[in-house]
Amino acid sequence: MPNITDKSLIPCEECGLIAAIPLIDEGEKVQCPRCKHTLTQIIHHPYQRPIAYIIACLIMLMLSLCFPFMSFSVEGLSQEIGLLHSVKMLDQFQNSALALLLLCTVIVLPAIYLCFMLYLYIQSLRVAQLSVRQIDRIRRVCKIVFIVKPWLMVDVFLVGVLVSLVKISALADIGLGYSFWAFCIYTVLLVKCVSLVDRNWLWNQFIPSVSIEGVKAGDTCLSGNHSVCHVCEQINPPISEQNSVCLRCKSKLHHDNFKHNLQTSWALLISAAIFYIPANLYPIMYTVSLGSRGPSTIMEGVILLWHHGSYPIAMIIFFASVFIPLAKMFALSWLFISAKRASAFPNGASMQWQKVYRLTEVIGRWSMIDIFVVAILVALVQLQNLMAIYPGPAASSFAAVVVFTMLSAMKFDSRVLWQNIKNNPINGSYDHE
Repeated sequence: MPNITDKSLIPCEECGLIAAIPLIDEGEKVQCPRCKHTLTQIIHHPYQRPIAYIIACLIMLMLSLCFPFMSFSVEGLSQEIGLLHSVKMLDQFQNSALALLLLCTVIVLPAIYLCFMLYLYIQSLRVAQLSVRQIDRIRRVCKIVFIVKPWLMVDVFLVGVLVSLVKISALADIGLGYSFWAFCIYTVLLVKCVSLVDRNWLWNQFIPSVSIEGVKAGDTCLSGNHSVCHVCEQINPPISEQNSVCLRCKSKLHHDNFKHNLQTSWALLISAAIFYIPANLYPIMYTVSLGSRGPSTIMEGVILLWHHGSYPIAMIIFFASVFIPLAKMFALSWLFISAKRASAFPNGASMQWQKVYRLTEVIGRWSMIDIFVVAILVALVQLQNLMAIYPGPAASSFAAVVVFTMLSAMKFDSRVLWQNIKNNPINGSYDHE
């Protein structure tokens, strides 16, 4: 098993510091000495474990699609759905964008991620026999899997399903099918699969990083003696007409334009703020009961759950659908404003803002819970005039809020927060554990 070469240089994608890393063994990881971001790691049994988890995960995904997911019955009427039924019903009620979002984030993109990862790990076992054409194909596959990774929302969907069950369990009898239990196992396995994959380690199995003359540990993105590929983290010579593509993955290199990235992040964040208004003013779903139709906004749903005594679920919906989106927009706004004066940050301030940025990236996707709750309820509760639930106009707006805030956080280059490096020098020594 090839280890990482001693004295290899890895750029930190979060703070821009070039760090020299040691020779590490299985079960160890290397952290940035400045911001403590994990630079690379080698898990125990780095080939066998991912392959085993991926195969098991794919099996559970197929089982999740083959059997009934859950059933709903009241007053002698019943409704049974499969996992894909939510997509069909959203499309039927003219919410094709939501249906596509649900299909991609829960089924299609995870399946692509798992299949491509299985291909990569199997190919890594026979890397010495790979042809140039196969290496080129692997380059393209690696690019795709790491673009797809942030949009895997299987775990968020499962929490949405559990919230849906609590919301309607008092109104009718709920049955859980074989696919539901398979999906639970699939979710756990997928989360584990993602945690086992290290981008730097995987790239190095096929195309080891290339050393660049003149670049040393302790340099930063402000040193001007190199450029960094944001796809594979390869250190490249400064961008010029002769050096415009990455030496390792052949992606086009881009100049570090903090100002342009910040403007794009602002534009995406403002778009999210605009959609946040109709997302909270308009109904997110309509409930039909005994012929009467009643709209329900996000806050009305939270209040109803609270009055029915479902305090934990009410709190989950409130934090995921009201507090987190608003807090994330305020946090990103303050982060973007602070980025303009980052060069004058006192010692320690950069690390504090880096933690805020990491938190916004982690929590942002969980706001999709309410959208998934609506998708499950719309598919499950369709008993004509006796009881039925339909998606409201706020559902699309709220999904747009989540997507735009995620894109805004992704576009933001957190290295801008470390512009005070000249006033706070640090060498490229490493931490590992």
